[in-house]
Amino acid sequence: MVDKIRHDAPVLVIGLGRFGAATAGQLDRLGREVLAVDTDEALVQKWSERVTHAVVADAKNMDALKQIGAQDFSIAVCAVGSSIEASVLITANLVDLKIPQIWAKAISASHGKILQRIGANHVIYPEREAGERTAHLVSGRMLDFIEFDDDFALVKMYPPKPIRGKNLTESGVRSKHRVTVVGVKSPGKPFTYATENTVVSNHDLIIVSGTEGDIEKFASLE
Repeated sequence: MVDKIRHDAPVLVIGLGRFGAATAGQLDRLGREVLAVDTDEALVQKWSERVTHAVVADAKNMDALKQIGAQDFSIAVCAVGSSIEASVLITANLVDLKIPQIWAKAISASHGKILQRIGANHVIYPEREAGERTAHLVSGRMLDFIEFDDDFALVKMYPPKPIRGKNLTESGVRSKHRVTVVGVKSPGKPFTYATENTVVSNHDLIIVSGTEGDIEKFASLE
């Protein structure tokens, strides 16, 4: 059923705290229709001019969800994290409404496990993920870091000294360091896909893929 959801389907976002508001705002900027829901009238008023629709409602109440038409959505985001009890109850309501794709914010591993067990399709740990990302970035050489579930990561970084001034075959990026340089950006130019003949200079930025451990070792080369 999830595969049949339209790529531009409207999204129900419950909770307008920092995470929920950021999600609703970005969806709106991407041109998606959004119904934002919160019990705080001031927050709803603030966001009523920034997203398609914003309403005051208590999503813990099934009747309230039905009144705003939650059952008509194919995608819902439960962005409530401050109260685990509220988060679980809202997510359970969304499951009972048979919404095909449910994303839910969790504040701990045990919270996330509960959300998964009651039927959330995707559990997000924004604070934990932000902390892990920051830990990788504080070294200074990495500029952006995205880790995937299978220990595969994609990183924007400055090139380590040992690979500068050589093409990617000569520097042994794959054979020695077990990472792949996917793209290169020279000053004043857009990113281009890297080839085995690409030469990386001191002023370039590179996009690198590989396991988290291999990328960390690669980034620490002097």
